[in-house]
Amino acid sequence: MSVRVDGKKSDEVPSGSKRLAGLARLIKGPKPENVPAVVGTIGALIGLADIAAGVIPRFRWSRVHALSEVLPGSVTQLAAAGSIIVGILLLMIAHGLKRAKQQAWLAAVILLPIGAAAQLLYRHSYIGGALSLLLFVYLLRHKKSFAALPDSRSRWKALANLIIMGGVSFALGWVIVGSHANKMIGDPPVLEQIEHVLWGLVGFEGSIRYTDHVDYTVGYSLGALGLLTVLTTAFLAFRPAYPAPLLTEEDEDKLRELLAKHGERDSLGHFALRRDKSVVFSPSGKAAVSYRVVSGVMLASGDPIGDVEAWPGAIEKFMELAKRHSWTPAVAGCSETGGEVWTRETGLDALEMGDEAIVDVADFSLTGRSMRNVRQMVKRIERNGYSTKVRRVGDLTPEELDAVQRAANAWRDTEDERGFSMALGRIGDPKDLDAIIATAHKDPEEGEDLPFGDLRAMQHYVPWGKDGSSLELMRRDRSADPGMNELLIVAFLQAAPELKIKRLSLNFAFFRSALERGGKLGAGPVVRIQRAVLIFLSRWFQIESLYKFNEKFRPRWEPRFIVFPNSRDLPRIGFAMMQAEGFLELPRLLRRRPAPPEEVLEQEAPEQSEVTRAA
Repeated sequence: MSVRVDGKKSDEVPSGSKRLAGLARLIKGPKPENVPAVVGTIGALIGLADIAAGVIPRFRWSRVHALSEVLPGSVTQLAAAGSIIVGILLLMIAHGLKRAKQQAWLAAVILLPIGAAAQLLYRHSYIGGALSLLLFVYLLRHKKSFAALPDSRSRWKALANLIIMGGVSFALGWVIVGSHANKMIGDPPVLEQIEHVLWGLVGFEGSIRYTDHVDYTVGYSLGALGLLTVLTTAFLAFRPAYPAPLLTEEDEDKLRELLAKHGERDSLGHFALRRDKSVVFSPSGKAAVSYRVVSGVMLASGDPIGDVEAWPGAIEKFMELAKRHSWTPAVAGCSETGGEVWTRETGLDALEMGDEAIVDVADFSLTGRSMRNVRQMVKRIERNGYSTKVRRVGDLTPEELDAVQRAANAWRDTEDERGFSMALGRIGDPKDLDAIIATAHKDPEEGEDLPFGDLRAMQHYVPWGKDGSSLELMRRDRSADPGMNELLIVAFLQAAPELKIKRLSLNFAFFRSALERGGKLGAGPVVRIQRAVLIFLSRWFQIESLYKFNEKFRPRWEPRFIVFPNSRDLPRIGFAMMQAEGFLELPRLLRRRPAPPEEVLEQEAPEQSEVTRAA
């Protein structure tokens, strides 16, 4: 619409039209994709109000607590413990609603009519009942927005937990009530005691009264038992699926074909062949994204595999699968190009997580002042009688390969193999004969008995396209001289031209720029604090030492990024990354048994089966 202002034509819309448009948008409501977030936020506010009402008595009568009338209220005056239980339960349901989970939607749809009836019949709160019914109708209307599948095993575990924990809580509650029999007012019969326990477990005040303020002790004890039962049951019911990662032979063959054509794009490409990862392909089959589900995070590593033009298709299928199962999508260690495609296609955000050290073989030399330390270390080790061999895996004899495999396992620091984004997890596989193994040898001294003969250290390199390699594994005998890793990397770089290798990818250096800039003259306070924190964390994680090790070889640094939905998801994603890399292991009691892939596939709708074929 055009109007004239001071005789000139203007395209500005009148304020009245703006108001009408805003009112129309308000009546229409949020977009379908935003419905879970809106409903979840409302549920979270209600839950917080209930918790505040339980903790702060005066708050129970405030206007803010009126929000709690939207969801189930109490038949009688709700006890403080019950308010806290309901509030925490609502927070859990709200979290599930935000993540568009089917079971959270079902729980809300069941609770809302009950709450509306309780408020209309017992509290005569017509406003609260009406709001409950309106939200109930709204959820029914937008049922399709809550399509995230739960863990197929959770419903039975949640039911079993409810029965077992409920029985145990009831028994303990009866003991608590009976232990204060001498403080009861009157002599209530057994049935009244049972009724009092049942009401107390769900947060309501029973009919039994005590002297000396024992009511609070019994009430909060019963409420705590009920809270524990409710929380564990809700946690089991709402948690997302946890599929066992699986890379089928067919998927692996397709990935190898893509790597043969486009493997030179990303030094992390070959690590998509880890057999404890899953993969999702683009509709054309020309691109793929490998991933693993860890603690509810669908974690991809590196750039998508294949043709860049087909990356958006693979990314779209990845995001569809994440949404279908309510997994948090994230990417660890993608390149700048990969990060740009991910953020453009998905609306996710990106953060620089560190730099990858890359050495160009043609530019590497041990001469010069900058390489003096490495040169002196290598010369010293060679004078001590060490020699090196750099060969393709296919050129090793079966006996030599067996010795390398056994030595690599014996020299491992931890029980489990570490690595996810830059680790293959195997040595000497028949399909990886083009990988390279560098070994260090020294004849045992007289009377010295070594389990692996003269083998003292080894390194494993995987292909990076046709003319590159990525360092995958470094292991050494702890009794060997220090400097074995430097010796073997130099040996590899010197043998690289004969092996037709032009570039070598070393390890990541996490937050390298902060470590480097924070130690320079004139660095600002923020950068100095970042560096101090990283140095402190280096006591447990190899952050500073890995940066200094890589810097010895004067590499060029390529930034790597982490892609994530929201800043609030970063702690969860970081936790999942540490688990995937093997730096953090959950206690045995908290570990979940992965579901077989076929169980996850059975939940999928027919139209989704192609998306999740490799889940």
